Amino acid sequence: MPVAFWCVLAAAILPLLSVFPAKLDKSFDNARPRDPDYWRDGFRARAQGAQANGFEAFPLFAVAVFVGLNQGGDPHWIDRLAVLFVLLRIIYIGCYWADRASPRSLAWAASFLTSLAIFTSSLWS
Repeated sequence: MPVAFWCVLAAAILPLLSVFPAKLDKSFDNARPRDPDYWRDGFRARAQGAQANGFEAFPLFAVAVFVGLNQGGDPHWIDRLAVLFVLLRIIYIGCYWADRASPRSLAWAASFLTSLAIFTSSLWS
């Protein structure tokens, strides 16, 4: 199985992991996990923002991997780009948690371009 497929799984799990530390707070009420007051400020709001963006970024990446591999893109390059995508998303989450907006935006842009490169990989291989 291509590494890129494992990266799709990793990218699907990353949004869940990005919000997990915020749920470790003792004031988190698992009976009301979507309580807007809990997610309103600070680290918790940033963790939820990272989660939401992860869910938003996932479909393009997953489709790009399947299209790239199905349309004859070089599997080795797609694997490398898929790993790069996951690493950039981890950096993105870390920047979101640390409230570092500019590096976060750079990581987002790079991961978006990585998805586009995977999607169009059959055109340049």
